[in-house]
Amino acid sequence: MLVNFFRIFNAIVLWTIVIVFLPKRSLKRFLPVTLFCSVILLIQTLLNPLFNWWQVKGGYKYMIFDALAFILGPFFTINMWVFHFTYNRFPLYALVNLVSDFIFAYLLNPFFQKLGHYKLKNYTSTIIFIIFYSMALLNYAFQKLFEKPIVPEKQLN
Repeated sequence: MLVNFFRIFNAIVLWTIVIVFLPKRSLKRFLPVTLFCSVILLIQTLLNPLFNWWQVKGGYKYMIFDALAFILGPFFTINMWVFHFTYNRFPLYALVNLVSDFIFAYLLNPFFQKLGHYKLKNYTSTIIFIIFYSMALLNYAFQKLFEKPIVPEKQLN
């Protein structure tokens, strides 16, 4: 029960910070790429029962709730902030994602498993790191392709 409260509270706090402090232009600009990657993570979650990548106490219902709390909470909001501060500076974007994905895979992941959030079955920390970092690179490519080039006003005349 306390874990579920923490998940919901975490998502609410993170979204409040985004809504209050992230410029509306950035929210609108980076919402498509964040939704794109969130859908990929959701598909991965839905495929989990077939491949047994990880296990969540309480079965499928709790696995979905846990995944949605993570995807719509920290993953979604942090993704928005990373794009806001690093977009159009690929080396910085790549470095920030490298560090944050490393921290998640090798420090937070074991911690969350010890707390009992989930247990990895056919995944390792290295696989999580590779998947998350690959998705970060895919996100950047998606944003570059999705975003229309900004034409200076002088060229419009």
